[in-house]
Amino acid sequence: MSTFESLTITCKDGYALNGRFYASTILHKNHPILICPATGITQNFYQAFAEWLSTQGYDVLSFDFRGIGRSLHGPVSKSKASIVDWGQLDIPAAIDTLLCKTQAAQVILLGHSAGGQLLGIVPNHEKVAKVVAVSGSTGHVKGLKGKTKLLAPVMFNVIFPLARITKGYGPTQAIGMGENLPKDVAKQWAEFCSKPGYVMNAIGKTVFEDYHAKIDCPITVLWSSDDEIATEANVKDLLRLYPKAKTEMIELKPQSYNHKAIGHMLMFKKSHQNLWPVMAQQLTI
Repeated sequence: MSTFESLTITCKDGYALNGRFYASTILHKNHPILICPATGITQNFYQAFAEWLSTQGYDVLSFDFRGIGRSLHGPVSKSKASIVDWGQLDIPAAIDTLLCKTQAAQVILLGHSAGGQLLGIVPNHEKVAKVVAVSGSTGHVKGLKGKTKLLAPVMFNVIFPLARITKGYGPTQAIGMGENLPKDVAKQWAEFCSKPGYVMNAIGKTVFEDYHAKIDCPITVLWSSDDEIATEANVKDLLRLYPKAKTEMIELKPQSYNHKAIGHMLMFKKSHQNLWPVMAQQLTI
């Protein structure tokens, strides 16, 4: 028996996204939860966590960004998707779909990595009651740590530009970084992380409506001390973009939860489900 209902999320430009709605199995909480995925990560990755949230009283919607997973229509080399599209078109449509489904007034946006970094370009941002950004940061290359600090410049400055010509997409699957990326997603990822501020680097170029200074909902970032991408410096770089919002940083240390590592990806894994109540504590206003 399926634990979710498959949905089609229709964006303003007519693009169809694939989503999954997990209905609460007990008395409903106040706000439904929208899970916005990380770059190149499909909604399958969040299924166990979404199922668990539904047992905690939450209605939950997950989805694949355009060009990724079940929201990729045709070869990835033909996809015209971009990160800007994700923020301006995909997230707004997912918000409205979840509100229509639940008849709620606002959602709580639980974003993983890139999924929690784009609210400043979301037109209907006022429908978000709170952001919980898991491993959320700007990913600025100078703020990275460890192997990622060495790999990222090679990926951004060598692999992506060459692959754009030879393959027509960003070959992230080959290096264990999720699904292959549409070429403009890969290009913008490199551009946004090359300087502080992430999507702010698109303002006035490909983005002409900037809502960062208007957003006043609470924003909490949960990040791990061993995360090589969402480092303390890069988390602070993200939160500074929202001057009106009440912001909070919560650092998780692997040893405090009997884990050898948490990093950028493991908070949603069943192996780390003792972290799920820690995340759920933040899903209140």
